[in-house]
Amino acid sequence: MSSIHPGTRVGHVHLKVADLDRAIGFYSGLLGFGVTQRYGPQAAFLSAGGYHHHIGLNTWESAGGTPPPPGHTGLYHTAFLFPDRKALAQVFKRLVETRWPIDGAADHGVSEAIYLTDPDGNGVELYVDRPEAEWPRDANGTLAMVNKRFDLAALLAEAD
Repeated sequence: MSSIHPGTRVGHVHLKVADLDRAIGFYSGLLGFGVTQRYGPQAAFLSAGGYHHHIGLNTWESAGGTPPPPGHTGLYHTAFLFPDRKALAQVFKRLVETRWPIDGAADHGVSEAIYLTDPDGNGVELYVDRPEAEWPRDANGTLAMVNKRFDLAALLAEAD
């Protein structure tokens, strides 16, 4: 079996949404991604830092639709990696200020993550990685991720 090139990365996620403006309000207005292009009332592309797009949103097949019911296949969540804890803290502060529901949070040893749901029922993970040298490993050097409590109050204190 061949392996994929180690420089390969996930380039973007493209989501079917029920209401384009509502989705833009979440991903741009709340999370802070910038709209880079809009295709009328049916599609938009958003990014961080001026990249062409990290997120595509469209209503081509989903305008007015509903999320799939529990127990069906589909996207579990999209994960957005922040460059540092302060950047994650600033977005978390906006979530707290708008009282956006948080589904959970965890310290995975390799990263710290906050979980929520977008307006269309898609899972969203907002996270920051620890330096690779700090990742937990067992006696054989194998990665040993954990699922511990993430101190959100301490994170929030870093937002200013």
